Amino acid sequence: SSTASAGLGHAPFSRYRLSCKSHHMPSTNPRNYDATPSRKVAFVGLGVMGYPMAGHLAMAGHSVTVFNRTASKAQAWCVEFGQTANPQQAATPRLAAQGADIVFCCVGNDEDLRSVTLGADGAFAGMAPGSIFVDHTTASAEVARELYGAARALGLQFIDAPVSGGQAGAQNGLLTVMCGGDPEAFDAVQPVAMAFSRAFTRVGASGAGQLTKMVNQICIAGLVQGLSEAIAFGQRAGLDMPLVLDVIGKGAAQSWQMDNRGITMVADQFDFGFAVDWMRKDLGLVLAEAQRNGARLPVTALVDQFYGDVQQMGGKRWDTSSLIKRLR
Repeated sequence: SSTASAGLGHAPFSRYRLSCKSHHMPSTNPRNYDATPSRKVAFVGLGVMGYPMAGHLAMAGHSVTVFNRTASKAQAWCVEFGQTANPQQAATPRLAAQGADIVFCCVGNDEDLRSVTLGADGAFAGMAPGSIFVDHTTASAEVARELYGAARALGLQFIDAPVSGGQAGAQNGLLTVMCGGDPEAFDAVQPVAMAFSRAFTRVGASGAGQLTKMVNQICIAGLVQGLSEAIAFGQRAGLDMPLVLDVIGKGAAQSWQMDNRGITMVADQFDFGFAVDWMRKDLGLVLAEAQRNGARLPVTALVDQFYGDVQQMGGKRWDTSSLIKRLR
């Protein structure tokens, strides 16, 4: 069956949305939300990012209907956020999108994205003209432009809006979101999306959000390899690496990766968020786009191969700082 309907079978409620109230307190870390008018929204895809992002929308006062390929995850979300405005679970993306002003989405890849947007059960089929689809999946710029065109043909708007900040950023509602699409649609979405964002910025036309995320991943790939080599070198040299990192972290070598992953890399701990498998998917998108636009990415291509080595070592679910494992 398609991604959109997988796991749903012939449930008797397949034509209806389930209301799901409960008395559990949310576990997504609450934050201060800007006062914005309550909107009717949907969220498609409740993975490690989407689940808390949808939670922040609900806690910010919006009425949220969720869809997830594995229906039990959507049911659990409704239970957890049962004290919010009107949490509901839908059996298909189309049903989730019905009546929503904005449909948010965060799924795995280009094909997952097509399966939840297009077709009879896709979100586009349920959306009213003028409503906006906001895609937080890290996907290709090509699929972003394709779905933008498909949406516009139906009188809908489409924003590609990949995120940076990892699982912790999603849980704390402090993601950095880079958006491509029409200014009017972006302006309508921004106040709502700030429920889970530190920054929510339009960087250009359709596809520009995905291209910006690629720039982000290129920066990270080379930087993590450099930090890995530095720490491995220092350890071989017999230095007190926590002390060394503290010293050089006050100078030009300082980076987010050093501040947040340096000590854990020294300690050989790699259970902190963004997995190697996901990074390889992202770097695959980067390298494919570089083939199209002629950009030369020698270091990025090399680091992608190094992540392949880490996968072979059994590190598919280790975080991206595990590049250092190759050097030990």
